[in-house]
Amino acid sequence: MKIFEKADDVPWFVAGLAFECVECGRCCAGPEEGYVWATEDELDEIATYLKMTPKVFRKKYVRRVGRGFSLIEKKSKDCIFLENGRCSIYSVRPTQCRTWPFWHSNLKEPDDWAMAGMRCLGINRGPLHPAVDILKKADATRE
Repeated sequence: MKIFEKADDVPWFVAGLAFECVECGRCCAGPEEGYVWATEDELDEIATYLKMTPKVFRKKYVRRVGRGFSLIEKKSKDCIFLENGRCSIYSVRPTQCRTWPFWHSNLKEPDDWAMAGMRCLGINRGPLHPAVDILKKADATRE
């Protein structure tokens, strides 16, 4: 089975990358402002998890950005659901959170991966993820 059509398609991480989430919450914390993108289905799932109606949940925790939806942040720029260094909605977190650190911005060059590793304690530890799986996660993510 041919995975990459031509040599130019082969990513620098063709041998895979090691990552294991240690649930430290550093990927969810400021100081930078950002967006935690979520689909309508993901927002509904979080609302259900929190035993809230979708309408009440969205009014309290979601902001509209262009055509998309993002979870709001605390004044510290931490995700609103980061509590005591842990994600309080971990089992229903949005795709953007589930696919971290396999985002295109972290995969452009080895230096980008290394920079992400300075913030994320799970990078370069744990199981090796195949390049094909990494690219699927990156493609599923809106940054």
